[in-house]
Amino acid sequence: MNQGTMLNAYPDSIGNNMSGMLQFLTKSEMKDVFHSLYILPTVFNTDLDRGFSVISYDLCPSLATIENLHALRDMHIDLTFDFILNHLSVLSPQFQDILRNGDQSPYRDFFIDWNRFWKNCGEPSEDGVIHPGNEYFLAANLRKVGLPVLKVRLPDGRDVPYWNTFYQEVIYPELTVFDVLDLTDHFYDIAQALTKSVNAQLRQGCRPENMDFSGFETYREAVVNLLEERRRYLGQMDLNVQSPMVWKWYDQTLAKLAEYGASMVRLDAFTRLHKAQGRENFMNEPETWNILDRLKTMAISHGLEVLPEIHASYRTGAFQKLHRLGCPVYDYFLPALILDALETGDASFLYSWAEEIRRNGIQTVNMLGCHDGIPIRDPRGLLPDERVDALVGRLEERGGRRKMIHGTNPEVYQMDMTYYSALGCSDRKLAMARAIQMFMPGKPQVWYVDLLAGENDEEVFIHNPSCDNREINRHSYSTEEVEKQLRLPVVQEQLELLRMRNTHRAFADGAEVKVKMPADGILEFSWTKDDAWAFLHADLRSMVFRIDSSHP
Repeated sequence: MNQGTMLNAYPDSIGNNMSGMLQFLTKSEMKDVFHSLYILPTVFNTDLDRGFSVISYDLCPSLATIENLHALRDMHIDLTFDFILNHLSVLSPQFQDILRNGDQSPYRDFFIDWNRFWKNCGEPSEDGVIHPGNEYFLAANLRKVGLPVLKVRLPDGRDVPYWNTFYQEVIYPELTVFDVLDLTDHFYDIAQALTKSVNAQLRQGCRPENMDFSGFETYREAVVNLLEERRRYLGQMDLNVQSPMVWKWYDQTLAKLAEYGASMVRLDAFTRLHKAQGRENFMNEPETWNILDRLKTMAISHGLEVLPEIHASYRTGAFQKLHRLGCPVYDYFLPALILDALETGDASFLYSWAEEIRRNGIQTVNMLGCHDGIPIRDPRGLLPDERVDALVGRLEERGGRRKMIHGTNPEVYQMDMTYYSALGCSDRKLAMARAIQMFMPGKPQVWYVDLLAGENDEEVFIHNPSCDNREINRHSYSTEEVEKQLRLPVVQEQLELLRMRNTHRAFADGAEVKVKMPADGILEFSWTKDDAWAFLHADLRSMVFRIDSSHP
């Protein structure tokens, strides 16, 4: 894995599409700043969850073209894409085939029929869904309240629940008077009044079974059935990793990403792939690691490296298992460690992690912020719980919004906010945080909002109060906004740090890294490669750092 700096962004984060991103990367200010670009999955044909609900891995024509990707290649910028392993969109060709053909679909086992999976673990409840007992379904690590299912109607009229870990939407199209005319024996005035009442309730978000049919009781059953027959869905439908067809599709997708010019793929949500009765169904062991080993081998056959996404606390030791498998560790510990160190002036926990990476030769991809907010569960066990809890309180005071894991043990999973806002919008702290990141062992990943010193985007909730809280950290910058932010001293300082990290010979592959904590609140890093060297002295109490280096 190349150790050069990596920009992380959506294809429309800057200037509306990848053409705007290319213009940004070719600006004189950006010369030699980035070696890699990690493009988030709206670059593909997607719907929900800002790209993580994939319909197909074809490029989204309004956001990116193959010519854009070739231009990045010609700039010697290598590419990282997401491969969303756990699920595909309801709108995918595979699931649409199930909706058309039901049990006759060749993709019947491509996804997970919830009731078939939990057969013999309980009887269907009034909602038609099996609610397995605690001895079968360990309801921990749930990403939403309630059972992870989406019920869909098949051609034979059955409502069948499918496993749906993440997001979903159920849409009931509004009726026209002609849709219900036959139901009212062609009494137009009744059909008109009934249509008006039903549509008004649909606009208020009322589901058919809960609608008020006062004055129209005779037509209730027929209208509810009509609405249910017409309902449409969006959702991220979990894949059946036991299906050979799924593995064939994995191989085809990896081949496609390689054709796009990827050098690395981020394996999204793979820890939820293996599912079994009586298991937690999050990072089941040893099956999760067996799956990862198989995926890694498959990726290598296409010339790809893998970057597994694992959100698990330090105390689980999951990062050590990744390292033993020869995979890089996505360093979700570093964001909170740096925030804690800068707030308390205590460098000891940050030093401990840096030294563990160095001593054990752990490959990492590190970050400050990212598209998913600031990880909170991950650093527990590395950073004392009371320090993590205190950090959560500070971040809430600075506008952070909690994201929770649901189930038997609800907990704060991450804080949704920008890293600059998490630092109290302090330029000195942002520069210090970036300097430390540049000297940490590993490949530095840089979220575009952090680079541009972006504050919490509260306006997004004025325009769309129901939007995902993570949008607070996903502002899309116009060309004019980018020009303004690039003039900020803290942005220029970050660019210089990134350029040094990306070009100085001391940071070349195979460099020797040393970490010291000569006094309380003081961290020192040195990188040496042949006759090239670079040194960082960071005083977390005075918020002053110094960099010395040989000639580049």
